[in-house]
Amino acid sequence: MSDQTNTPAQTNEAHGFRRKMVGKVIKDKMNKTVVVETVSARRDALYGKYVRTRARYKAHDEKNEYKVGDEVEIQEHRPISKDKRFTVVRLVKKFVEE
Repeated sequence: MSDQTNTPAQTNEAHGFRRKMVGKVIKDKMNKTVVVETVSARRDALYGKYVRTRARYKAHDEKNEYKVGDEVEIQEHRPISKDKRFTVVRLVKKFVEE
């Protein structure tokens, strides 16, 4: 008999499925926190019209590097505070003021 143990490989998904979303930063006034607004479209069951819904999430920004207008990707995380359950994973597109 060999002493092999079946241990799962360490991956980014070790803690199960975590939602990822892309949205725009709409507020950055809080310390280490940004508010990200995501927009999704779904089709109405009765009329067939596409309905846009928006949701706002507070996300953890450790270095205070994301500003209003930036498009970022957020990922679900353990509760960080009363309202924060997401962290900013990466910058998708930097806001350029014209």
